[in-house]
Amino acid sequence: MLFHSLQFLLFLPVVLLIYWALAARDTARKVVLVTASLIFYMAWNPAPVVLLLYLTVVDWAVGRALAVVQQPGARKAVLLLSVANNLFLLGLFKYADWLTRLVCDAAASVGVELVYQPLGLLLPVGLSFIVFQGMSYTIDVYRRELTARRSLLDVAVFMTFFPHVVAGPIVRASDFLPQVEQRPSITNDIGGRAIFRILLGMVKKLVIADYLNANLVDRVFADPGNHSGLEVTVGVIAYTFQIYYDFSAYSDIAIGTAALFGYVLKENFDKPYLSPNLFEFWRRWHMSLGSWLRDYLYIPLGGNRGSKARILFNLMVTMVLGGVWHGADGRFVFWGVAHGIGLSLTRLWWWKFGRNKNPSTLHTVICTLLTFILVVQFRILFRAKDLDHGWQVFVAQTDHWQTLSAPSLSLPVLVILGAAIVGHLLTHGFYTRCAGFFARVPVIVRVLVLLAATLLIQQVATSEAQPFIYFKF
Repeated sequence: MLFHSLQFLLFLPVVLLIYWALAARDTARKVVLVTASLIFYMAWNPAPVVLLLYLTVVDWAVGRALAVVQQPGARKAVLLLSVANNLFLLGLFKYADWLTRLVCDAAASVGVELVYQPLGLLLPVGLSFIVFQGMSYTIDVYRRELTARRSLLDVAVFMTFFPHVVAGPIVRASDFLPQVEQRPSITNDIGGRAIFRILLGMVKKLVIADYLNANLVDRVFADPGNHSGLEVTVGVIAYTFQIYYDFSAYSDIAIGTAALFGYVLKENFDKPYLSPNLFEFWRRWHMSLGSWLRDYLYIPLGGNRGSKARILFNLMVTMVLGGVWHGADGRFVFWGVAHGIGLSLTRLWWWKFGRNKNPSTLHTVICTLLTFILVVQFRILFRAKDLDHGWQVFVAQTDHWQTLSAPSLSLPVLVILGAAIVGHLLTHGFYTRCAGFFARVPVIVRVLVLLAATLLIQQVATSEAQPFIYFKF
């Protein structure tokens, strides 16, 4: 069930009506949320819901065990059981076929012939996000930063909450569970801003991301050698904006939908392409994943403590594992390595020459452009079907510049890409004021705005709704 599908637009109001009718009854409203979330999840594929429920029960039970066990060694053993369980299932569904093929290829290289037989395991939608959420709960309970919940129902709401379960933001138990235990409330202002946020996400996805993909990005990446260097370069830049608008659209809709139920989800993006360095970029891009990797991987590895070599090692390990989290594919490993090298070189530069804490405007602009160029080039690895194809796209950017012929760069494509760039440059305050204005105007005006947006989407959107990019992760 896609957020931007007719099914969801019918599903959401029904769930909201039942939920708010029972909002005063603690158990009833939680049951409604869990039931609705399971229905939403099963709309993709019914079978993996068993896995979701299994992980929920196990992590709840581990939390209860950690609340009882006091011996440090025993507590660590219980936590490792939870982590191993989560990572095993993630590895089984996400990496089993890749590992099997790797073993067969390695055997063939030494003259041993093994027949590769795909296991055919269907990756449950959003499994990576679910696993990271469950681990955040048990790890925080182990660290005594969070009290283990007695209620399995509360943990189930946290683990299954449908606005974010498929593609994030990755929600921390310490942020979400206290909200589950409170009676929800909503005001006209909050509701109006939430609807505006959902509408903004729809426009981002259908008018910008899907249009750029269908009318430029797909064509360029499908056959880079048949396009001029100008077309390929603009196509790669367009993909950089496509993935941002696609993923931030999902986050917008998730945050807006959660607000309609009285829940607050943290922001997931902060204008990442305006970052003056890669460290800043990772503080602004997919912030829920970046902060998770920082708090549960980078800092436990040692973070910024220890020797310079150790700090660089910690950086590289974190980024490589961040790449592996995206999938069992050499592209993602190299993507993680590329970012790890970029971050390490940045750190080495700061150690050698110091960090300019009061840069001039010109210095900031130059650094931001250089960072953006690096991010754009690294994105090729993310989009290409394999490493060889990625190299072809990279090289194709330098070909055929003797002619500026670019039939793929139609006026509508350039207008949408220009709108994407301007939209990214506009301040948060601009969107906040727009949301506030939308929340204050009469209902009839809101209806007219929604109708106008619907007509715009119908005119610009591709004929078939496309899944969000991060669904496959």
